[in-house]
Amino acid sequence: MTCKFYSWCKPLLLASALLGTVNVEAQVHEISKNYQAPTDPAVQKKLADWQDLKFGLFMHWGTYSQWGVVESWSICPEDEGWTQRKGPYSADYNQYKQAYENLQKSFNPQKFNPEKWVKAAKDAGMKYMIFTTKHHDGFAMFDTKQSDYKITDPKSPFSSNPRANVTEEIFNAFRKDNFMIGAYFSKPDWHSPDYWWPYFPPKNRNVNYDPAKYPEKWNQFKNFTYKQIQELMTGYGSVDILWLDGGWVRPKATIDTAIDWQRGIKFNQDIDMPKIATMARQHQPGLIVVDRTVPGQYENYTTPEQQVPDKPLSYPWESCITMGNSWSYVPGDHYKSTYDIVQLLIKIVSRGGNLLMNIGPGPDGDWDPEAYKRLEGIGRWIKINGEGIYNSRAIAPYSDNNIYYTQSKSKAAVYAFVLGNNSTVNLPSSLSIKLPNTKGIKKVSLLGAGQSIKWQKTTDGITVNVPAALQQNSGLTEAAVFKVSYK
Repeated sequence: MTCKFYSWCKPLLLASALLGTVNVEAQVHEISKNYQAPTDPAVQKKLADWQDLKFGLFMHWGTYSQWGVVESWSICPEDEGWTQRKGPYSADYNQYKQAYENLQKSFNPQKFNPEKWVKAAKDAGMKYMIFTTKHHDGFAMFDTKQSDYKITDPKSPFSSNPRANVTEEIFNAFRKDNFMIGAYFSKPDWHSPDYWWPYFPPKNRNVNYDPAKYPEKWNQFKNFTYKQIQELMTGYGSVDILWLDGGWVRPKATIDTAIDWQRGIKFNQDIDMPKIATMARQHQPGLIVVDRTVPGQYENYTTPEQQVPDKPLSYPWESCITMGNSWSYVPGDHYKSTYDIVQLLIKIVSRGGNLLMNIGPGPDGDWDPEAYKRLEGIGRWIKINGEGIYNSRAIAPYSDNNIYYTQSKSKAAVYAFVLGNNSTVNLPSSLSIKLPNTKGIKKVSLLGAGQSIKWQKTTDGITVNVPAALQQNSGLTEAAVFKVSYK
């Protein structure tokens, strides 16, 4: 579909040491300090189960996809690279915001078919999903009773579709194929008159009045937020993860003034997370709560955005990274190659993390064909090598040049991922694999190949001798995986 206004994407930020040189100009979601592990046994178990899944699907979808613009941020009155307005309404903020909110009246994704997404994600080896039930602009992709700014309202043409409650349809479809289900929810709501009070103009991403000066209005917003989350926790089946974004909505005591964007938070925006989490877990026992960038008992795992930590972390974490250059749909977006995505997955898992890969559906309700192609390629690789990814643990030395390591949960095997220089993997005649323990090695094999692999112990591991037939013509792509099996 032709973009009405412009193609614009939030610039990509990745760890340059791992992924090459990139232009960085975007908000960074720093990893919170002082991780606090959950004490609820049910949450601990759910979190451990989630850590074993390793690969998930993220979807940013809303009315903004019609214009092919950045999700929500173009209505934020901040002068940042990712908030720029373009197009016929850009010269006047109020006119632009009105036109943006009127997208509700034309949003009609007739190709919406979540089962198609489930099949593609499952075939690619994804094991959990997180969907944007509501982004910062406040447009609800679920049938909230707290607002008429939603996809199921009669003003939205898609509301007459039997699958109009897209959050319900998506959750049900993925749940049927045993995916863990995650609900993304934005704590700030730029459409709510109790967050951006019309009495004052919005000044930036934050609440536009002092909650301490107008406590009744802030309490109304807290109640609104509580009720919307309650709807998601009670009317949409089993939910495993509540993924809360918009970290500027937080108690003032948690602000880290060393971080630039947090210095812009002038008011205490405490929405009473203890009350919200208690309610949510009463309805969804063991629920993982991810209150992004807000350290404490409600950030059950951390979420480095568009970046990969350069070393393993001592607590659960997930890198959320776009498949294209944008979180939301952009016509003609550039998608990472299968080669790049597979290597990203390997690097993240070798450091003990999960990869949450984002694909933004378009205004017609489907993904770009390129996204399906990438998932097919990942699936071909994962079917051969997935045993080294799922249920794995980080193990020293983690990586050595182009070799990355994982260990099976049972410690019965170590996997050495040899990254190719391109989609084709060419192996040397011999390869040094560093291992902290060489006692009890039973055999060494190359996943996807039938030939036996000879090996010898060295002072810091083993050397494997690669048969000539496997050096240039193994048929393996993206990365070859040697499995070191122990007795």
